[in-house]
Amino acid sequence: MTLLARAGMTMAAVLTAAACVGSAPGSAAGASPAATSAADTPGLTDHRPCPGQPDVTCADLTVPLDRGGAVPGTLKLRTAVLGKADAPRGTLLLLTGGPGQPGVPFVARIRSRLPEALAEYRLVMIDQRGTGEAAIDCPALQKEVGSSDTVAPTRGAVTACADSLGRNRNFYTTADTVADLEDLRRALRVPTWTVDGVSYGTFTGAQYALTHPHRVRRLVLDSVVPLDGGGVLYEDSLGHSAQVLRTACREQRCGFDPARDLATVVRRDRNGVGVFNLLVIASIIDPKLEDPRFGILNALHASAGGDRARLDALVAGFSEPSGETPADFSSGLHAATLCADSRWPWGDAAAPVAGRERALKRAVHRIRPADVWPFERETAGGQGIPQTCLPWPTSRPNRAAPGRTLTMPVLLLAGDRDLSTPVKWAREVAAVTPRAELVVIEGAGHSTQSRSDAGARAATEFLLR
Repeated sequence: MTLLARAGMTMAAVLTAAACVGSAPGSAAGASPAATSAADTPGLTDHRPCPGQPDVTCADLTVPLDRGGAVPGTLKLRTAVLGKADAPRGTLLLLTGGPGQPGVPFVARIRSRLPEALAEYRLVMIDQRGTGEAAIDCPALQKEVGSSDTVAPTRGAVTACADSLGRNRNFYTTADTVADLEDLRRALRVPTWTVDGVSYGTFTGAQYALTHPHRVRRLVLDSVVPLDGGGVLYEDSLGHSAQVLRTACREQRCGFDPARDLATVVRRDRNGVGVFNLLVIASIIDPKLEDPRFGILNALHASAGGDRARLDALVAGFSEPSGETPADFSSGLHAATLCADSRWPWGDAAAPVAGRERALKRAVHRIRPADVWPFERETAGGQGIPQTCLPWPTSRPNRAAPGRTLTMPVLLLAGDRDLSTPVKWAREVAAVTPRAELVVIEGAGHSTQSRSDAGARAATEFLLR
């Protein structure tokens, strides 16, 4: 469920691996480094130009680590503001995803993609708790998975991360971030604002809008996560891969059935998680599967015919950690938030670790094979999201938002090739949202505003309506 960044860092490792084929926390008991014992400071402090962007103002928002007050300490969250407070259409808060991505480094990218809208809005972005300069740092987990949702980490890397956080792992839920965002709104002294969330930022944005509906004028949800945070077994994405593969084949006139080839390969080689990870990342960087540097369709077909070298190299290359630092993408925050937020076959984050594996196996066994074909249902349980949270120690579950229905105008954007947040999820949210407008972008993958001109146009038109 990541946004924007993973592709560039992954590509170098992938191309290197594929090319070879041709020739044969910090202090306070685990709080993030920005956690301090300083008194709570209201508002925004230390205003300064953002690095490399003199017309963008960075400042710090200080928030409690534990809003319940039992654990002392504060977190200093970096924010960025572009534009004037009296912008004609008010303030636009743009939320990045992951969870684990910072916000401030993406100001330049957003202003290049939405220039017409930002001529009318003041743009605000924030490094959400546990990200950016204040990122949770779990070295072993970071090295093993980088920013991937689907690569499965070792149990030891997961538990080492949770142990380093200690009880502070309880304070990185989306509800905590929602409270931070409300503090940010008050610090900016704006009565209402427009919110735009991308990838897991759609979940954060929707939870904020469900908690503070009268503070949100309009809401953009781009690459939509379900309102209840469901989808942790990725059944919809696994099943959607057949359509994505066959559509790409039809467009390229490939002359074979890549979905059937995939089914042959994963049943023979038991590499479903690796192949799925390959396709999920490809749906971000090469959604039409047409980049000749990868040649994914031909690699699948060759492997099904017995020549495994090209596909095996691609799977290995795409599974390699892409080299992000915690400030680029915090795998520790990713784990802490997903494990707290999500609905699991074993219940919520407070469920005992003992018994989780049995519950997961039962849930996998209940999956209809046709729903995840061409993959096997075992891939659903073996991919990184459930495998990260199986050993994650019991912790405080995310607090559900008080509202259940988004009442403001909502634009939902979905790429029809997206395997990270499949279009079915956007359709389901649209069906229960009275003032929803769903735009499905043909040929697009994940993060449509950033990676598709049609997605950026649709967002701009909605924001300026």
